[in-house]
Amino acid sequence: MQQFSIEEMQERSQDVLTSATREPVVLIDQSQPSYVLLSVENYQQLIDRLTELEDHALGQLAKLALQSSSMMGTEAFVAELQKLAQLDESNS
Repeated sequence: MQQFSIEEMQERSQDVLTSATREPVVLIDQSQPSYVLLSVENYQQLIDRLTELEDHALGQLAKLALQSSSMMGTEAFVAELQKLAQLDESNS
């Protein structure tokens, strides 16, 4: 990753932009990294990858929640309702 000071950016803007088409460029302001310059293509790849990772993480969380869920399946639920209905009928 290349680095340029803000002053260099102003003096050599075309060089800095050309570098940013190949890789992210760090801009230094007062001896501190302050900005990252990316091409639109690299930015979109970064966002796409982040979205994939978020989707994967949410999928894993859903999978874990489902595995640890104590919810009954439809068949078990219906069977329990029928048992309750029979108990109610026999108590009437």
